[in-house]
Amino acid sequence: MARQINFFAVGEFYHIYNRGTEKRLIFLDDTDYIRFLSLLYLCNSQSVIHRSNHSNISLNDLLTLPRGELLVDIGAYCLMPNHFHILLRERIEGGISIFMQKISTAYTMYFNKRYERNGSLFQGRFRAEYLNTDNYLKYIFSYIHLNPIGIIDNRWKNHVIRNKVKVENHLQSYQFSSYLDYADENLRNPEGNILNKTAFPEYFQTPKDFRSFLQDWIELAEQNGKVEP
Repeated sequence: MARQINFFAVGEFYHIYNRGTEKRLIFLDDTDYIRFLSLLYLCNSQSVIHRSNHSNISLNDLLTLPRGELLVDIGAYCLMPNHFHILLRERIEGGISIFMQKISTAYTMYFNKRYERNGSLFQGRFRAEYLNTDNYLKYIFSYIHLNPIGIIDNRWKNHVIRNKVKVENHLQSYQFSSYLDYADENLRNPEGNILNKTAFPEYFQTPKDFRSFLQDWIELAEQNGKVEP
C-alpha cells in the first residue's frame, strides 16, 4: 500500500490529489473546469507561460501551444466538484513540486478573482502517494477513471454499483477526466495533449481492453468488498 510522501524521484509514478478547503466546491461551472484543464497543460513546462497572455483563444488552441521542456508526465486525471486526482511521473528533479505549485497558485488566483473571495482555496499542500508496484499503479489508474461515478452513485466506493448501464453512460459522457482518451479509439480531442501516455506502462492494447479492465475492477470489488492493490 502506498503512503503519503513528500519526496519525489525522477522516473517514478505518483498519485497526486487535493480537495477544496473545508471540502468546499472548487469547480462551480464548466468555465472553471476548462480553466483547470488549460492549466494542466500550460503549467507543465519548464518555461513560464502566462494564461492571461492567451485569454482570447479557445481551449482547443491553448492545448496546442508550444511548451518546451516538460516538468512531469501526466498519465491520467479526473476533476470532481470539490477535488481532483492526477497520475504523474516525475520528469526532472523537483518537477512535481514545481508543477503543483504553479497550477495551485494559478487556479486559486483565477478562482478568487472570479468569485471575489480571498484566502486559500485548497486544503493545504497537495497529497501524494508513491505508486511503487505495478498492481498499485493499475489500481490508482482505475480509481481515478472511475471517480466520476460518485456524482451519480455515492455508494460506489463501498463497491456497490446499482446501475451499471447508467454508470457506463456517465463515464462516457463525463468531460473532465482522461477516461475517453483511453476508452474511445475514435476520439481526437485536444485534451489528449495533456497526457503523455508513452511515459507509462502500456497496460491496455486497445480501448476495449481498457473498458474491460475497469469493468473487471468493479466486479471484483463487488464480489470481495474491496480491491487491494
